[in-house]
Amino acid sequence: MSTPLESMTGYGRAEGSDGRTTWVWDIRSVNGRSQDVRLRMPNGFEALDPEIRAKIKKAVGRGNISVTLSVKSAEQKSTLRFNMDALDEVLALQSALGDKVDQAPPRLDVLLTVRGVAEAPDEAEDDAVIEARKKAVLESFEAALAAFADARQQEGQALLGVLNGLLEQVEGDVAAAKGLAATAPEALFSRLKTQLDALVEPGQELSAERLHQEAAILATKADVREELDRLVAHVASARVMLTGGGQIGRKLDFLCQELNREANTLCSKSSDIELTRIGLSLKTVIDQFKEQVQNVA
Repeated sequence: MSTPLESMTGYGRAEGSDGRTTWVWDIRSVNGRSQDVRLRMPNGFEALDPEIRAKIKKAVGRGNISVTLSVKSAEQKSTLRFNMDALDEVLALQSALGDKVDQAPPRLDVLLTVRGVAEAPDEAEDDAVIEARKKAVLESFEAALAAFADARQQEGQALLGVLNGLLEQVEGDVAAAKGLAATAPEALFSRLKTQLDALVEPGQELSAERLHQEAAILATKADVREELDRLVAHVASARVMLTGGGQIGRKLDFLCQELNREANTLCSKSSDIELTRIGLSLKTVIDQFKEQVQNVA
């Protein structure tokens, strides 16, 4: 069963909250020679690093992948607990001191500064709450990773259409070149005879046998049928890879080198203007194919 073609470009995002803390995962990737993962994690979440990397390695292929976790504590309403026993002690002390202190009722803002009268609740979280949050954060990451992988596959499907279109252009150029190559020996013989007739002095004539020998030598040197056959074979290999999908970027990149080598040889052998034009067209299309292949994982 084939797997979708995967692009190295993608983006995924997921948000989460446990009521006291909110968080956001951002995952994005661009082209890369291998899989390079860079994580940005806030304090307290470093322990998730190995598991995050393992999940990414399993889910997607090559690319420079950037993963960011942003965490924000939700605003909590501040509540105070009043220690009435402590307050009674303060008021009793004021009464006992009599005229030594001001006997006017103490102001609230002053009472709040007396240690023990007003107490803030303990905000420390126990280990169970922290572990539950980390589990929820990890589940959110899996959602972001799924969206990220899906985006890379969608990009891959768009890329597949472009690559197939370029292969069709290569096939068209090869077919046109084969049409020219089929008549190359006759064309070479005719061209050679015309050139020699212009060079040979009147009354002198090159034997037909010698003329055929020279034409045969030139035809052998200019024969591009092997190059065209190899181009056909390489295009067929590329189509098989694309049909299978998956992570084939490295293989396609190597195949581009082989395609380009055959196109270069075709141009160097060509002694025909039209064949040279086709060879240059091939090189252009193959360069475009190679550029697109750089996005394949």
